[in-house]
Amino acid sequence: MQAKQVLKYHRVGSYCTGSHFPAEILRSALSYKHQPGDVFIVTYPKSGTTWMQCILYQIYTNAAPITSIKDFAEQLPFLERTGAEGLYDLPRPGSAIKTHMLYDQDRVSQRAKYIYIARNPYDVCVSFFNHYKHLPVYHFEDGTFEQFFEMFMRGDVDFGDYFDHLLSWYEHRDDPNVFFVTYEDLKQDTRFWVQKVADFVGHQFGDKLRRNPHVMDRILDATSLANVRELVRLEKDYQRKVIMETPKDRMPRWAALYLDMGGGLLKKPAAGQFVRKGIVGDWKNYFTDAQFQRLKRKFRERCYGTDAMKLWKNLDLC
Repeated sequence: MQAKQVLKYHRVGSYCTGSHFPAEILRSALSYKHQPGDVFIVTYPKSGTTWMQCILYQIYTNAAPITSIKDFAEQLPFLERTGAEGLYDLPRPGSAIKTHMLYDQDRVSQRAKYIYIARNPYDVCVSFFNHYKHLPVYHFEDGTFEQFFEMFMRGDVDFGDYFDHLLSWYEHRDDPNVFFVTYEDLKQDTRFWVQKVADFVGHQFGDKLRRNPHVMDRILDATSLANVRELVRLEKDYQRKVIMETPKDRMPRWAALYLDMGGGLLKKPAAGQFVRKGIVGDWKNYFTDAQFQRLKRKFRERCYGTDAMKLWKNLDLC
């Protein structure tokens, strides 16, 4: 079956996104000069970005109860949503910038820090499919997994080809300012990797967790799937309120541009949970054997000459 094109895609610098990402915001994101003290959470979409945002927020706040969704949203901005406008007043330390950017030596600063989460492409494909089904802006409510699989294989999805993204960061995994972790490892031993993340963003955060194991317990509870799902629901409601209920002449520039691009689609309710199952291996419920073999071949071809395939050697995926 021929996969249908559900969106018009455009390329702005190194970004390839659907047209619902305003070009002005993407240019602003590209123009942002990474600052000393910046911490970035970098992923290909649907690879654990939101989970890591919640983990970092809990580390920064010593796992104090979240009393302001506005503060949570503003201290963990999405670079490709707000552009540079949402970043200049961030507290440093105490914030993190979500981004789906490719590695770019002209933008990456040796004085900033980058947490990169890699997730196996099979589960990414399934999660991304449900993301497209979830959000009306993609016009994919009636789309099938077969159609989305073909789009994913071609890289005709938001933020382009999965392997372009993974490999651009993989070769920098040992850089001192890059923390590279797989989603699967984070799931398998969350306590261990939360401690490693805390050490990476600042020794004061890591030392505090070692001295106060009850804080670690609170972090693990606060970042459970159920709690992350509820927090994200509140955060999405807040973002939607900014766009839909603030008078246009008083809303941030990014919000006005997204309103112009999304129009009435932003008023339609989402068709499901933004944070869905959060498990490893859900791809088995979607992939045919032929699809598995095709993606496996692409995995081997694209990663030939690297050891990136070893990232998921225990899952027998490549």
